[in-house]
Amino acid sequence: MSPRRTETGGRIDRLRTIRFTFDGAPYTGHAGDTLASALLANGVTLFGRSFKYHRPRGLLSAGVEEPNALVTVLRGEVREPNIPATMVEIYDGLVAVSQNRTPSLAWDIGAINQLGGKILSAGFYYKTFMGPVIGPLKGTRFWMFCEHFIRRAAGLGKAGTAPDPARYERMNAFCDVLVVGSGPAGLMAAKAAADQGARVILADLEAHFGGSANWSGETIDGMPAADWAQRMAAQLAGNDNVRLLPRTTVWGYYDGNTLAALERVTDHKEVAAKGEPRQRYWAIRAGTVVLATGSFERPLVFPGNDRPGVMLAHAAGRYVNEYGVLPGQRVALFTNNDSAYRSAVALKKAGAAVVAIIDVRSDVSNEMRRLASDAEAELLAGHAVVATEGGKALTGLKVQRFDAMSGSLSGDERSIHADSLLMSGGWSPTIHLASQAGAKAEWDPARQAFLPPKPTQRWIGAGAFTGSFSTAEAIAEGRAAGLQAAGGTASSAPLPVVEAAPGDPDPAPVFEIRAKGKSFVDFQHDVTAEDVRLAHREGFVSVEHLKRYTTLGMATDQGKNSNVPGLAIMAEALGKPIPEVGTTRFRPPYTAVSIGSLAAERFGDLKPERLTPMHDWHIANGARMYSAGLWYRPMIYGLPGETVEQAYVREARATRDSAGIVDVSTLGKIAVQGPDAAEFLDRVYTNMFSTLAVGKARYGLMLREDGLAFDDGTTWRLGEQDFLMTTTTANAGKVMQHLEYFLDVIWPELKVTVTSVTDEWAGAAIGGPNARSILAACVTGTAVDNATLPFMGIVHGRIAGVPVMICRLSFSGEMAFEVYSGAGYGTRVWEALIEAGKPFGLVTYGLEALGTMRIEKGHVTGAEIDGRTTARDLHLDWMLSKKKPFIGSAMMDREGLIAPDRLELVGLIALDNRALNGGGHIVEELDEANPHDSIGHITACCYSPALGKYIALALVKGGKARHGTRAFVSDPLRNRFGPVEIVSNHFYDPDGSRMHG
Repeated sequence: MSPRRTETGGRIDRLRTIRFTFDGAPYTGHAGDTLASALLANGVTLFGRSFKYHRPRGLLSAGVEEPNALVTVLRGEVREPNIPATMVEIYDGLVAVSQNRTPSLAWDIGAINQLGGKILSAGFYYKTFMGPVIGPLKGTRFWMFCEHFIRRAAGLGKAGTAPDPARYERMNAFCDVLVVGSGPAGLMAAKAAADQGARVILADLEAHFGGSANWSGETIDGMPAADWAQRMAAQLAGNDNVRLLPRTTVWGYYDGNTLAALERVTDHKEVAAKGEPRQRYWAIRAGTVVLATGSFERPLVFPGNDRPGVMLAHAAGRYVNEYGVLPGQRVALFTNNDSAYRSAVALKKAGAAVVAIIDVRSDVSNEMRRLASDAEAELLAGHAVVATEGGKALTGLKVQRFDAMSGSLSGDERSIHADSLLMSGGWSPTIHLASQAGAKAEWDPARQAFLPPKPTQRWIGAGAFTGSFSTAEAIAEGRAAGLQAAGGTASSAPLPVVEAAPGDPDPAPVFEIRAKGKSFVDFQHDVTAEDVRLAHREGFVSVEHLKRYTTLGMATDQGKNSNVPGLAIMAEALGKPIPEVGTTRFRPPYTAVSIGSLAAERFGDLKPERLTPMHDWHIANGARMYSAGLWYRPMIYGLPGETVEQAYVREARATRDSAGIVDVSTLGKIAVQGPDAAEFLDRVYTNMFSTLAVGKARYGLMLREDGLAFDDGTTWRLGEQDFLMTTTTANAGKVMQHLEYFLDVIWPELKVTVTSVTDEWAGAAIGGPNARSILAACVTGTAVDNATLPFMGIVHGRIAGVPVMICRLSFSGEMAFEVYSGAGYGTRVWEALIEAGKPFGLVTYGLEALGTMRIEKGHVTGAEIDGRTTARDLHLDWMLSKKKPFIGSAMMDREGLIAPDRLELVGLIALDNRALNGGGHIVEELDEANPHDSIGHITACCYSPALGKYIALALVKGGKARHGTRAFVSDPLRNRFGPVEIVSNHFYDPDGSRMHG
């Protein structure tokens, strides 16, 4: 028999022995044990070391709220840190290790931090490491020097680096009623909703349904509550309209009654069955949600409350009743409410000696006095624990008389020998999901707790979640919630009968016992009561500032234990009631969520590989492909032995000499249609589109609402109410969202539809002096001469029998045409154009040559429209209409956006005939040893075959005024320094004669 395992009791399978290791030592447990219960049964009291002080820590709880006993689970080379030992189900071969200790858990050199005293108080890193001057360690350099050592000394678990071979799944589910929590309230809600014919999902983070029924020791309908819960779960499992999700944590509540959940499918197994994933991520869309998530017992704040052996009272009751494990042999309890007395009776029945019950209240009820008598415990009413004794395990405690009204201590201290101290500071409903759903919690002075807010989405609360802490209330509220969620009417059927020990759920408003020694509020982050008061003294009085300055309630804890005690101490310091201090909003995730489950099947490259209709032709004809945004596009069509630069120079030169063709299918294409389409485009673009004639196109510029440039492109008027908008490849999705937002939210009265048709059209741009002749050789059904197809004109015809739409526009500075056909005919049209171009020496060219020609011409793309530039910066102010308002017009003339020293678009020519690099800085004076005083940066660069020089586009302060001057490129990362000349961004054909000829 294990040192603390009871001879009988619990819901473990004593006939099945499980073998596992913790910190390399072998242990045994039974099927149904958690790592926490199995280690406790083996007499282990030391589970971890604290975050900052490296104090020894034992178990505080028995559930998901455990802040101390965080472990790393090893599966081969894969390590998963920061898992509460209370949530790890043991299996044969389990390997777990403790965290945050060097060299071992028993002898941790980091414990020397406990000698730091006030030096390591809240915010110590801000005050100590930000700014002192020690020799060369000036300003933040001292912090950078210390950071490595601090990170080694403080923290939680260490993340692994080995690839995770496990498989993860994603699931989407829809239901009428989602019930979160399977305690008595959740079971009754699920049953009531299912009986109404609703589609029900019941999710619970534990392995077994039943919640508190599994360890309360109560009876329901004449049977042990755990058996009643098991029967209810079996009934639900037999319903076709019910899905049961055990080991599933609902961790996020989002808009539209969409909830996120994580199912741990095989974490409790030594070997997963064939086809089983490790974890499954659920996106659940529910008609109505029933929140039956229960409540957390709060710790009391007193000196030494973090010592191994100090535990929450309900956790001790759970270890006894569910796992058959005693928290200690000699047990004392410290409480401000009645619930701890039930734990005392359960411990006595299991064989522990309950030596004392210390209650801060002097007026303990007769019912509680009888329970204390049943537990054969000395009742010390009007007393408080003022200290604990021991090292890596509790050996005793000290108590003193206490006045709950004034918070004062009196009389002599009294020592009590005990190896376990159980505390209960009241209960906090688990309202995390309700808070995430979008409302502020409400303080209940009787319960001394924050209760759930009024719903802003379709959810209903039941049980301890609402502050109804008795099982009878939970059952009644659960059935009512299930009926309401399913649209049923009140039932007259009798409710299950509950037999439970008496008790008042309202605690005394006592959160802290102020005495000498460290009193911990947040066990996970080593935040003491004095840290909270220090934050107050230093001005961090907002609950949000308190949280960040002290780290109270951060990381995996999320305030489950520490939130209310911390707020109570701050409220006392401020001299305000707790509701005026308020509470932080609980943020998802409720518990840690693995990145693997979020990615699930979408691992590796998380973006889809989008291929143009001519992709296979490009591959077959020697194109070197690369990813451009979401698309794969040809970079070059290299000849044997050619470098990338040689290939794009050849392609660009051939295009300018005769003709070239490029795949432009990736351009964003949006159909804008409806009676108000022209008016809508006038509002979206900076220039006019309502005056555009049918059969013509126009270049347009969009601004963001803040006046900065957003996107450019051409829009074609195909009919009076029918426009085809083209956007840059990278911005297609963003522009679509932009248009939809303004139509749906800002101008819903406009009769306009926008439809993404990017994938419906294949596009080829053919440009160069012979481009018109090539088109004339293969287009039927229309002429392509200058009169029929002028600049920015549109015609319809056929190529190789395929209907095509042709617009004359140029991105290269040459006479050029964009030819669009249905995507399914893209390759056919492409090949026909190439065949017609053979007598003219037509070449195919890729993105490198395309970029080269656009740089030579001075056109802007996403490199220049980077979210920081204005139309004026890019010399596009001629497109800003003075006849109409448009998106961004109200903000574009702000002082900062018209300042004379803004970065403006310029051209650069390398005077040393060496290649330039994107991102390189431009400076007026070159200092290679200490680069400084940047006046701008390069946005795009290339070798220009038209100029025979290395050139670039750049954004430079006061750029236009610097034309004809010299500066330097300063690129220390690539060791590129040298002189440049600043010129106009229009390097090639500035008057447009080639494009318009």
